[in-house]
Amino acid sequence: MEAYKQEFIEFMVKSEVLKFGDFTLKSGRKSPFFMNAGAYVTGGQLRTLGKYYAKAIHDNFGLDFDVLFGPAYKGIPLSVATTMAFDELYGVDIRYCSNRKEVKDHGDTGILLGSKLKDGDRVVIIEDVTTSGKSIEETYPILKAQADVEIKGLMVSLNRMEKGKGEISALDEIQQKYGFPAAAIVNMAEVTEHLYNRECQGKIVIDDKLKAAIDAYYAQYGAK
Repeated sequence: MEAYKQEFIEFMVKSEVLKFGDFTLKSGRKSPFFMNAGAYVTGGQLRTLGKYYAKAIHDNFGLDFDVLFGPAYKGIPLSVATTMAFDELYGVDIRYCSNRKEVKDHGDTGILLGSKLKDGDRVVIIEDVTTSGKSIEETYPILKAQADVEIKGLMVSLNRMEKGKGEISALDEIQQKYGFPAAAIVNMAEVTEHLYNRECQGKIVIDDKLKAAIDAYYAQYGAK
């Protein structure tokens, strides 16, 4: 596993973005872990997060794109932080773009924030985590309605590696349905491997009991 992935896993734990325990997800599933990117709240955290996203996007999709699109609302700070990181790490000036939940009819009108989209733009979509793919169902038609853009891929921070609507993961379902690749900075197998019986923040994050709960969860909900 790349060093930046290991660092990112510990960064999520230290930032209290990735938590372990007993959680009920929107889907109704009982999960032994939960991720909330809304817990990144400081300038330092967002600056660091942007760099991890930029490295993962660079590794998966290269630098051959024009716009980073972050769906409202959590995608907005992600897209801003990551475009700044691209400038700092790679000297590339990527435009950021996000959508509004409501169309604005005065001043800076329309449904988009940041850069406008134009025909031929190559776009990477950035999100926190995708469990059901619902966000992309909303985002894809917005992008296509604005201009004739080429979507190069989707990057999320964590691949939960569980079933979406069918037997495969939500990221695989997105790739099958829309035809563009979907990737994550890390997946839960990497998280479990790195944190199992490893001390982080002065304690063992995933002990034998929690490892057993994670294994049981994937026995029931794991994607093929």
